[in-house]
Order: sequence, then C-alpha cells, then structure tokens
Amino acid sequence: MDTFFGIPYEHLYDGPFRTPFHLWSICFLLLGLIVGSFLNVVIYRVPLDLSTVTPPSHCPKCNTRIKLRHNLPVLSWLLLRGQCAYCGAPIPPRYVLVEAFTGLTFLGTWLAFGRSEPLMALALCILFAGFIAATAIDLEHYIIPDQITVGGIFAGFVFCALAPALVGQANAVNGMKFSALGAVVGGGMVYAVLRGGKLLFGKQRVTIPDGSRITFTEEAIHLPDGAVFYDEVFYRTSDTVILEAKRLELSDRCYWNQPVRLALKQTPPLLQIGTEKFDASQEPWMCADTEKVTLPREAMGFGDVKFMAGIGAFLGWQATVFSLMASAVLGSLVGVGLIVAGKRDWSTRLPYGPFIAAAATLWVWGGKEWFFRLFAR
Repeated sequence: MDTFFGIPYEHLYDGPFRTPFHLWSICFLLLGLIVGSFLNVVIYRVPLDLSTVTPPSHCPKCNTRIKLRHNLPVLSWLLLRGQCAYCGAPIPPRYVLVEAFTGLTFLGTWLAFGRSEPLMALALCILFAGFIAATAIDLEHYIIPDQITVGGIFAGFVFCALAPALVGQANAVNGMKFSALGAVVGGGMVYAVLRGGKLLFGKQRVTIPDGSRITFTEEAIHLPDGAVFYDEVFYRTSDTVILEAKRLELSDRCYWNQPVRLALKQTPPLLQIGTEKFDASQEPWMCADTEKVTLPREAMGFGDVKFMAGIGAFLGWQATVFSLMASAVLGSLVGVGLIVAGKRDWSTRLPYGPFIAAAATLWVWGGKEWFFRLFAR
C-alpha cells in the first residue's frame, strides 16, 4: 500500500504522525491566531495585576461578556468593524494586529524550522509570543512582567532539554547545560551594564517650571510632564530623590524652605525633611513647590536583566552577546531618529525591551550565521 488515505507517501511529511507538512502549517497558523488572542488578554491585564483567566473576556466599557462568535481571532474584529457588538465602543486596532502578527509568526517559524526540527519550531513560537507580549507591555507601561521573564527562563530550560538544537546541542543534558549557561551569561551581562550605567549616569536633574508643583503619591512621583513610578527610580538602598522645597505639604502639616530626601528602599523607607526623619510608608501623599528635583536613574531596568536571561535560556549565551550588541545599535538608531524627527528629546526614557526582542529575533533569522562567521575569522 503506497498511499495514505489516497495521498502518495512521497507527498507526506515525514514528521509527527506522518501527516502532510502543510496540514501542520495550517495548525500552526490557527494556533498562532489563538495564542495572539490570549496575548491581548495578557497585554491588557497583567500590568494591572488582573487575572488572565477570570473574569472571561468582556467589553471594558459596557462589561458585557463577549460571546464566542464575537471573539474569533481577526475575523470577529473585521466583521464587527472594530467595534463592540453590544455598545459600539471602539476596539483598538492593536487587538487585530497582535492576533494577525502572532498567527503569521507561528506560520513563518513552522515553515522555516518545522520540517527539520518540529519541537524547535514550537519552542521558537513560544519565545516569539513572549517577545510580542513583552514588547507591547514595555512600550505602554515601561515594564516587562515577571510572568514573561522568569517564566521564560524556566520554559527555555525545559525546551532546551526537549529540543537541544535550540542551543546547538545534540542531547538533552548538553541542552540543559547550555540553557543554564545562557541564562547566567545573559542576565549577568545586562546586570553589569545596569550597575555600570548607575555609576556613570545615576542621577537625573529635572527642572520644574515656575508655577508648577510635584506630587508624591503611593505609587509615583507626578512631575509636570508625567508620572515617574517608584520602581523606575528606586533600585538600591542608596537611591534617593532630593529636592529643595519652597513649600512642602503633607496630609496633615506644611513646611517651608526645607531640603527633602526620599529613599524608599531603606528599612523602613526614609523621608527626611530638614533634620526630621519619618517612615515614608506612613506618608501616602506629599506635594512640593520646588525649582528642581534630582532623581536616581537606571541605564536599564531590572526587567531587562531577567528578559535577557530568558533569551539566554532559550537560545544560548552566544545569542545574548549578539542581542546585547545589536539591541544597542537598534536602540541608538531609533532614539536618534526620533530626536531628529522631533518626537522625543534627549531626556525622554525609551523602553529597551523591544530592542532586545528585535535583536534576539534577528539572531534566529540569520544573525547566528553572521555572528559565527565574524568571530571565526
């Protein structure tokens, strides 16, 4: 018998269950669309500390639960013309773009790697899904959640055991060894950059326009041009916000012409006004008239350290070296381009996670060969 349900064996994919290769291509496309729909939930809910499971998908405006026929990836958004079926509220284009891009990414990854390394193709799809979610969240919130970074480290370790070709190895034991080494090297390099940047560029002086005030709440410092969240400025116990307050208002009292220091990583968190010291956790609100404020500043966030460790766990230490170099180039090009175009100034923060993700993606799609040719000379 030389056919399989009427299909000649030479047309069959010599892979899982001897099914046609492009039947798996369709499966990966559909899987990508479904994963993309879930990534939209992750992108919206995780930064808000909401469950990705409950409540079920619902319209954030009218709170109506979305029926299955209105929740089909890409198709439903197009049929509903980007509007809620119940209240007509607009559905941001990001939703359909994430779904479509994830679907096409899964399909392209399968077509490129599925014939020779199907498990590696699946692992790369998971990695790219993490990149999409991390990029979208970092662009909007300037964070990369631990669910993605720490989860990525463990997932990379497991996948390198199942598909050691991810890190260029032939067996599970070596795959796990190279995965662990990649995580250590990747995280260690970015941590070194973070600490070095802290020493060289650890302070940022912000001038406050006349007539403006700055407000300290439980989560952030509210400057005239936007909020700066505490986890962006307080990293070490020595990190301190410093200002000279012409007038300082607390919830129950006022001060005039006093130096102020705020160090939230100390135990207990320190608020010093003149010579008086307080537990900052007991002062949920503070408003100051001042001419300038000095903020501690990070060259990179600690989320970037864990993100690179996750990339190393999936792709090996060489990928992290390449990604660090390539992301610096990409970030510089984009940053300077935005400055020249008048879209940002030199002091505006630029999220770095998307550039790390882009550089690691370049590694998978050809950067690896370029890297090894360069260092083989």
